[in-house]
Amino acid sequence: MNKYHKMSVAEYESNLANRMKVERKREQEYQKSKQMIAEIDNQIG
Repeated sequence: MNKYHKMSVAEYESNLANRMKVERKREQEYQKSKQMIAEIDNQIG
């Protein structure tokens, strides 16, 4: 958590704004990875 999001677990747990920021970023990365997998699947056939 500390290296990737530049905050400690305590900061994440105690601050709702920080938590929402982290979770939005996680969701964006998840959607991006799903899109990449779909594109690869389409290429493979």
